[in-house]
Amino acid sequence: MEPRAAAGSVGIVTPLTQRFEQPLELACGRTLPGYDIVYETYGTLNADCSNAVLICHALSGNAHAAGYHSPADRKPGWWDNCIGPGKPID
Repeated sequence: MEPRAAAGSVGIVTPLTQRFEQPLELACGRTLPGYDIVYETYGTLNADCSNAVLICHALSGNAHAAGYHSPADRKPGWWDNCIGPGKPID
């Protein structure tokens, strides 16, 4: 089945990266000199941005929570069955 045709799929998504150059001090006492946060967005933000939902993954997870990265991609995001139209996180 084409990813775009999958019932309730958010479709094709593109991972985005935000780079932070300022150091981040960790609870263990070490410091990251810089770091990247990779994320995906689904749908459209409303005018007052009140429909945004942050989903945090497990340490062993990744940013690919829902949808597909390309039409040829056979593996949806790790929480694809919970994110999208008519699903618990809609």
